[in-house]
Amino acid sequence: MNLQIIGTKKCQDTRKTERYFKERNIPYHFVDLSVRGLSKGELDKVKGAVGLENLVDKGSKEYTKRNLKYLIHNIEEQLLAYPLLLKTPIVRNGAKATVGYCPATWQEWQ
Repeated sequence: MNLQIIGTKKCQDTRKTERYFKERNIPYHFVDLSVRGLSKGELDKVKGAVGLENLVDKGSKEYTKRNLKYLIHNIEEQLLAYPLLLKTPIVRNGAKATVGYCPATWQEWQ
């Protein structure tokens, strides 16, 4: 398995996800969204696995700050420009991906 956990260190679910994989000695690569966002290719792969609407965290401070509830906008462009709009954690395993804390799905990957 070549796992990638995408999230922020402040997110409780992201920390819980990291702990899940550490406890099972499963190696992973962590991508901190507050440091680096997703590339267009990465976003396309995750979008293909979970759908674009599932990636947007409409309850986030960033969503409110950007006033996206009231604006007409291209969701994909916004996610590339402002990675903190993404729901976290995103866990990628090749072409498969999950959004949120989903241990049942991760066990199927093993």
